[in-house]
Amino acid sequence: MAINKGRMTAPADKDFVVFLIGMRINNVFAVTKWVPVFMAMARMLPELYKNPQLGFKSYEMWFSRTLILVQYWESPETLMDYAKAKDAEHLPAWKAFNKAAQSTSAVGIWHETYIVAKGMAENMYVNMPAFGFGKVVPLVPAIGNRNSAKGRLGGK
Repeated sequence: MAINKGRMTAPADKDFVVFLIGMRINNVFAVTKWVPVFMAMARMLPELYKNPQLGFKSYEMWFSRTLILVQYWESPETLMDYAKAKDAEHLPAWKAFNKAAQSTSAVGIWHETYIVAKGMAENMYVNMPAFGFGKVVPLVPAIGNRNSAKGRLGGK
């Protein structure tokens, strides 16, 4: 992955959604309980990338006892449509988890949704490959009014 030298930013020129989702392994020894939850997400991500019309843009993932995915979506509507789609990977996985969760607390799941209005996001990437929102919106040099966080937020 190519490193973008210097200070770069990804301006939010339209509204977007930041969706945080993850799972927490409450009992590391209950492998048969948490691996299916992990694998369900592993099936969803390729589906999302193969179908750009769903509105999914990109993600970053960290794995520890708590797995965290930061996802970027084009709108709350596209996110909700995917969550409810009967012909997609998410709904069956959600139903299976809810059924399994009644019998064990070995694994937990969580999510948070944030709607970000045009111009109301600020970011900075220094000597980094495209990362996070910088994989969704083209990176530009952080010069002029983009040189400071205040400037990147429109001077607010």
